[in-house]
Amino acid sequence: MRLLATLLVLALACNQKSETVTTTDSTGTVQTKTTTVTATVPAIDTTATAEAKRDAKEAAHATGTALEKTGKEIQKRTKKH
Repeated sequence: MRLLATLLVLALACNQKSETVTTTDSTGTVQTKTTTVTATVPAIDTTATAEAKRDAKEAAHATGTALEKTGKEIQKRTKKH
């Protein structure tokens, strides 16, 4: 379901622009050149972003807790009696 939603957003986010240039040289020859540029604008999935932020925050908290426990254990083992 999420893949379908992502594909739909990407399809709607495409932007196409065509530009035509016509020139005439000194002999009266007319040349026409058309350039088409298609740009895909990336969509921001706010749900996925929120989940990633939450996961990162939880990982940072777990890392901090582990470092704190390790630090206390080092202090405990290195105390002079």
